[in-house]
Amino acid sequence: MTKTWQDPKTIDRFLDHTKTWAIVGLSNDTGRTAHSIAQLLQAKGKRIVPIHPGAAAEGAEVLGEKAYATLAEAAAEIGTIDVVDVFRRSDAAGAFADQAVAIGAGSVWFPLGVVDEEAFRRTTDAGLPMVMDVCPAIEWGKRDA
Repeated sequence: MTKTWQDPKTIDRFLDHTKTWAIVGLSNDTGRTAHSIAQLLQAKGKRIVPIHPGAAAEGAEVLGEKAYATLAEAAAEIGTIDVVDVFRRSDAAGAFADQAVAIGAGSVWFPLGVVDEEAFRRTTDAGLPMVMDVCPAIEWGKRDA
């Protein structure tokens, strides 16, 4: 049974009709899942925006894109963010969903294993579509099967 936050139409809309993805937790650590998902998103034609205080403090680029310390900084400089993809534990992820609402992002994505039902309620009540406990790589893989 599909959970409300795993709606296939919403997932397809995110994958097919978005351009700019802010990746919370993305650094130059190639061993982290955020890094491999960001690479996949780039390969699928998405612009990635790294959100990581450590990477931004170093003035680093991640996968050729400028890193920002916060979502607000990124939105102020680049404009519209279509998807905020949050690579944080479930107990910390909700704050980033709230920030996504605050900056006027288009939607929120929590990856596999990250679930915060209250954040889902707040985010969707604010009018932003959201998915949780879903992996873009798996979803694209289903299409290629």
